[in-house]
Amino acid sequence: MIRTATPADVPVIHTLIRELAAYEKALPEAQATPEQLHEALFGPHPAAYAHIAEDDTTGAPVGFALWFLNFSTWRGVHGIYLEDLYVRPEARGGGHGKALLTELARICVQRGYSRLEWSVLNWNTPTIAFYESLGARPQDEWTVYRLTDEALTKLGTQA
Repeated sequence: MIRTATPADVPVIHTLIRELAAYEKALPEAQATPEQLHEALFGPHPAAYAHIAEDDTTGAPVGFALWFLNFSTWRGVHGIYLEDLYVRPEARGGGHGKALLTELARICVQRGYSRLEWSVLNWNTPTIAFYESLGARPQDEWTVYRLTDEALTKLGTQA
């Protein structure tokens, strides 16, 4: 049901990312190209990793997890940051999301990583309930900040 992505999966990963962006009502923000994804996942210096969830009967891709390593200065070891987890609506409830998270947790345990972290939109209550059913807990004391576009350029070009 879950397998490591290969270069041949880049087109479906790209499609799934766009489906996720549409679900999150942010399709215009999903600007990554298949070429960028290929470079990030399979280039000479991979910056991210992906797993594919497949339908048990047909083998068709029905979801994915895209993640990268982070580092905890407090714990002194790596962790996994889950950038995207998405299962197509028609495949939800089939265990694919849990299987993807289980695989990432397995990687953490196997490699001695201390954390598996991700963000979820506050309005996405079905997903929040799913994550909490697995034992995940929100980190309410932290607020995510982000610099992008003009603000990032302005700060990054200051002397």
